[in-house]
Amino acid sequence: MYSSLAISVFVALPAKADLVQESNEIYSPASSIEEWLSQSPTNNSESPFPVQIIGVQLNSTADGIEIILETAGGDVLESSTSIEGNSLIVNISNAQLQLPEGEEFRQENPVEGITSVILNTPDANSVQVIVTGVEGIPTGEVFQSQQGLTISLSTPKVEEIEEFEIIVTAEKQPESLQDVPISVTAITQQEIEDSDITSFSDIAGNTPNFSTFSPSRNFVFYSVRGLSNFNFINRDPVAFFVDDVPYDYIGFLGIDLPDIERVEVLRGPQSTLYGRNAQAGVVNIITRKPTNNFEFNNSVSYGNFDDLDVRAGIGGPLVADKLFFRLSGNFETRDGYTENIFLDDEDIDFQSGGTGRVQLLWTPSEAWEISLNGSFDDYRDGPPPFDDLGTEVFEVEQDFDDGFNNLNSNTQSLRISYKNPDVRFTSITARRFSDQEFEAEADLSTSDFFTQVFAVDSTVFTQEIRLQSPEEAERFQWLLGGYFESRDFNLGSNGFRNGADSVAFGFTPGLSQRSSEVDETTFAGFAQASYQVTKALTLTAGLRYENVDSTLNDSESTFFPADGSPSFANGESFDDIEQEGDELLPRFILEYRFSPNILMYGSASRGYRPPGVNFNASSEDLLTFEEETSWNFEVGFKSSWLENRITTNLSIFHNPIDNYQVALPDETGFFQEVANADVVITGLEAEVRATPFKGLDIIAGFGFVDAEFKDFINPFTGDDFDGNTLAYSPDFTYNLAIQYRAPIGILVRVELQGMGTTFFDDANEFEQGPFALLNARIGYEFTDNYGIYLFGNNITDVEHLASAAAFPGFGTFATFGPPATYGVQVRTRF
Repeated sequence: MYSSLAISVFVALPAKADLVQESNEIYSPASSIEEWLSQSPTNNSESPFPVQIIGVQLNSTADGIEIILETAGGDVLESSTSIEGNSLIVNISNAQLQLPEGEEFRQENPVEGITSVILNTPDANSVQVIVTGVEGIPTGEVFQSQQGLTISLSTPKVEEIEEFEIIVTAEKQPESLQDVPISVTAITQQEIEDSDITSFSDIAGNTPNFSTFSPSRNFVFYSVRGLSNFNFINRDPVAFFVDDVPYDYIGFLGIDLPDIERVEVLRGPQSTLYGRNAQAGVVNIITRKPTNNFEFNNSVSYGNFDDLDVRAGIGGPLVADKLFFRLSGNFETRDGYTENIFLDDEDIDFQSGGTGRVQLLWTPSEAWEISLNGSFDDYRDGPPPFDDLGTEVFEVEQDFDDGFNNLNSNTQSLRISYKNPDVRFTSITARRFSDQEFEAEADLSTSDFFTQVFAVDSTVFTQEIRLQSPEEAERFQWLLGGYFESRDFNLGSNGFRNGADSVAFGFTPGLSQRSSEVDETTFAGFAQASYQVTKALTLTAGLRYENVDSTLNDSESTFFPADGSPSFANGESFDDIEQEGDELLPRFILEYRFSPNILMYGSASRGYRPPGVNFNASSEDLLTFEEETSWNFEVGFKSSWLENRITTNLSIFHNPIDNYQVALPDETGFFQEVANADVVITGLEAEVRATPFKGLDIIAGFGFVDAEFKDFINPFTGDDFDGNTLAYSPDFTYNLAIQYRAPIGILVRVELQGMGTTFFDDANEFEQGPFALLNARIGYEFTDNYGIYLFGNNITDVEHLASAAAFPGFGTFATFGPPATYGVQVRTRF
């Protein structure tokens, strides 16, 4: 009898497992694939005859499977291993099969994770055992036992992908993105960090049917589903919120947004869940909140154009489990993209400034949560980079070298929330002050003809109160809310400074400007209720009543002579011009769930922009404009697959608009006139997220919009705009991000962001054709706490217009989006 041997060889790597019969020495396994493959089977059997395999046992184990090859008397089998595809092959060179079943053995799917176990005979004196895994190569050990040869294997360890669910508060309660019957793009904190999102423009680049056009911090044009802020005289069609505080106006949106936790972009009218009404949609930004753990994060980046950007955030408990704080902010400075070759290549559109934020969170009990937030923005930039369309991009020849663009703002807010098993209560009190002023070249020449002067400030006070059902409510959910807003908008100066050379055109040197004040008050009540009729069917209805009163005061046109002589009125003056409007805004949603992972919905929502007063008006007939109303009809489909590893969302919408408010330029090219028109908008959004395997993420979005005027003739010029595309409404947008984060710490991310044909005026005279921007980032993350990255944006340096407008007598003013930028970034966190 052969003595029992306890020699085992691991076969996790391609290897040869050699069993020695008459030695108690245990051989160390090889440390590399090459070492394993250099070994040869050792034949230490004293028997010249093949060993008879008389039986096969398959036993399930906790980790996989045990295969026992029974031999007569426990004779030793000489074995080596090899690998082919997902199969582990054990080669036995001194054996024959003598099984009741014959000369081959096969068992399909013996245990979970193993496709098959096969024994066959390549020749008369050898046997092969082939074990094939479902997802990879089985691993384990081969050893001799009293029964014969035992092969103990574990099923392949496939790295599991954590089921990933995006939680949003689009409907004022936490729920899965895939359960919300609204067209929503959600950007998570990890995506924000990986894509380095720090502005509204960055958000738009990752959102279908949301576009921004921002050549500088001076003006940020945008559109959502074809509705833009091109008419900046009235209320924005989109509501922007940062930690529940509403932001607005074209000149106040070019701010940095560091320390973001998540972003939610809701498309379509939002009137029954939010305090401030929004006709086109909502951009909701939530910054990182204080926690009960001390945290610190910062990043420093440096790139071309001497671009230095420093960001930091710190937070933690002041009183454990009760009172927490967080401080965050950034500072950035860079040279301008545009050079003034007339003034020795001096760059004009430089930027410098930053933002700061402080948060205090007090939780006196589990039911109460009170947060006090404050923030400021302070920027000192160069003037807008206006140039004459058709000349060399990012080069100008202008005599004016004292231009500037300054933006300051500060915000304070108090949020109080209470919840018990029956109801939730939320109160949000906020104040935001914003101030912008700039002076820039207006004649685009080397002569001292004209410069543009502009100054505006706004103080907005808001109070929102909500009562709603508890988060645990299932079949019936409800919300009641009230909203008050007071807005004091002051146009300090809008006009031209006539230079010394303007005398040649008959002008007197000095400042000619219009100033005015608009006081606006909004009262609103809103409600929404959802009832789950069956497990699959849910019905939702909502209603909002809104009243808006606007008053224009102290609207004056004044000339200030350059020689210091007394100022005098040079145009009409207006005071106490009032415009009031109110509207009922219903909303209906039907959602049907075909399965837990497939949702289809249809909705009809009323949209509204209130009537108002024109702070730029120079004549009595231009002082007021009518309300704008719309219906938004939408059908959507949401699905998720493979435990949320793949999600697909689609929405199709149709949006007829009555009395669309059109801002029109006068004979000088400046927007002082507002008319009303009929418009029809139709489009769709499609979004896909996929995680094929852990570390690889793919995010794609596509938006299409057909936004056209219907039966509209410019009442001031007689031009027919019927069939024209709305300004700043690209006919399509797309975004694609492919990212791989390797276990060894390497991060690679590539983004493609593009848009279709865009017109910059309602007459469709100025056009930007389709273009795409390529961005990339590669980095190494030493641990979860440190990382260094190389980045590039608009890598192929695509030239693309950001704005264009005609100014008779001076040409076509144009600005361009940023050129190629690149740099390095270092991040730390604790």
